[in-house]
Amino acid sequence: MSDSKSLSRDRYNQYAAGYVSSQTHATGTDLERLIAIANSQSNWHVLDIATGGGHTALKFAPLVAHVTVTDIAPKMLEAARQHITGKGIDNVSFKVADAEDLPFEDEGFDLVTCRIAPHHFPNIASFVRESARVLKPGGLLLVQDHVLPEDPSTAAYVDGFEKRRDPGHNFALTENQWRQMFENAGLTVLHTEQLSKRHNFLDWAKRQGNDETVIEELRQMLHDAPPPAAEWMEIQDLGTGEASFVNHHLIIAGCK
Repeated sequence: MSDSKSLSRDRYNQYAAGYVSSQTHATGTDLERLIAIANSQSNWHVLDIATGGGHTALKFAPLVAHVTVTDIAPKMLEAARQHITGKGIDNVSFKVADAEDLPFEDEGFDLVTCRIAPHHFPNIASFVRESARVLKPGGLLLVQDHVLPEDPSTAAYVDGFEKRRDPGHNFALTENQWRQMFENAGLTVLHTEQLSKRHNFLDWAKRQGNDETVIEELRQMLHDAPPPAAEWMEIQDLGTGEASFVNHHLIIAGCK
């Protein structure tokens, strides 16, 4: 396992409970959009990669035959298992798995989902190829993740802000980069859309266990953001307990 994967695994083992309870991950119109875009069928077998708190798997499980739930962090996966099965869901199975080296046979799933996780992967292209490999012909890969502006300098500032808060954050992509990765893996892009999520700054920073030194550095990055980055992040109420900002997400669906 690479150093960055070990770092992500260890951090998400440590902060698992916070991601189960996180309202950013548990709620939002984005989950409903994933359901609508997938148009899943009752006989489908679904793979949810890097499940985090299990919120995506929980949404899909009542609609399909079976969901296989994976994460690289065993304690994160256990927290998701308790969350999902605690809701009375029983058509799920759980397996520790690396998103870039999936332990599943070819063409076994009708739908592969991955929500708010690929920015932690060292090699996102490998994740996309592996997802395509395990999809049945005609199957769908449905991903939601942070998306960056196309301007390189603005993208670098926004991504640096995310990484300072979470060292397990490797990099996010632009929409054009995501499209290219899907196409390179033999997937036909059927749908893309962008949406934004507003975060209370302190809640967001503390979810990864940051101390006051790091929180102050992050606050200063908001204060010093170049105008294009500040506009992208839609910073509000800086200097107050209600300080908040937006990060942008891409939903992309591709068919094998």
